[in-house]
Amino acid sequence: MRNFTHFLSTLAISLFLLVGMTSCELVGDIFKAGLWVYGIGFILVLFVAIWLFRKVFGGGRSD
Repeated sequence: MRNFTHFLSTLAISLFLLVGMTSCELVGDIFKAGLWVYGIGFILVLFVAIWLFRKVFGGGRSD
């Protein structure tokens, strides 16, 4: 009976570590994806703001 309880406790700890490590990897992947989305979104917003600024103020042309 002692070996069985030792086996169960070892199995429980192993499963906890396995689930914990995969969840950390998942969180890391989500943050990486979020960083890319933020970076691309920031660049797009910057380009749109520059385009609007040039539209409103004429872009320095003397037409």
